[in-house]
Amino acid sequence: MRVLGVIPARLGSTRLPNKPLCLLAGEPLVTRVIERVREHGVVDELVVATESPMVAQVVEHAGIAAVLTADDHPSGTDRVAEVANLPAYKDYDVILNIQGDEPFLSRAAVRGALDRVAGGDEIGTAASPLTAEQAENPNQAKVVMDVAGRALYFSRAVIPHRRDRDTPADGLYWGHLGIYAYTREALARWVSCPVTMAEEAEKLEMLRALQNGLTIGVALVEEDPLPGVDTIDDLNRAEALWLATAR
Repeated sequence: MRVLGVIPARLGSTRLPNKPLCLLAGEPLVTRVIERVREHGVVDELVVATESPMVAQVVEHAGIAAVLTADDHPSGTDRVAEVANLPAYKDYDVILNIQGDEPFLSRAAVRGALDRVAGGDEIGTAASPLTAEQAENPNQAKVVMDVAGRALYFSRAVIPHRRDRDTPADGLYWGHLGIYAYTREALARWVSCPVTMAEEAEKLEMLRALQNGLTIGVALVEEDPLPGVDTIDDLNRAEALWLATAR
């Protein structure tokens, strides 16, 4: 299957203004994400979707195509769909959405999401184990799966809830990772649906897909969760980690 990789990079983030251009170890965050995707070698073509000419200029300087999209998309997936529908990208079977604030996303997570789609799921994503303390962070989305590894619900709340605190937490909590693989048909169906009340309340776009009957397969990646960048504190943690693990 031919894979189109799209990095949605919105300049107008509310929690961290100008997020794609914030510096991570001396380079714009979006550039660091591009570097990581290139290292993984899992896409046939990579493009950045942004509403900002400034972001587009930075991306093109890094040698990647940028597409200027509408500035009123309700989610990154809607932005990705605008790009996937362009004539230049119509021949790709699978669209991979690599969120522009995930500079540490592993190859195992990306490959796992693609493998879920190759195995028959309409959408693939990934999750890694969380401690009970990590699960308390509302900036970290959690996911509960059925026995076949398909998502039942995503939430910023701690799910599942432990009624009895002596219930073991090991293996109970899974943190969603910022990656989606979609069949072209699933992506079109997702963005054709209106935003749901749960999506609006949680600010989690994948709830729209779930509530409209799309199957989301979750690849479980046994690795420590590494920070996405949603806040200035996240950026500071990411900076320290990047410098500590610089190759």
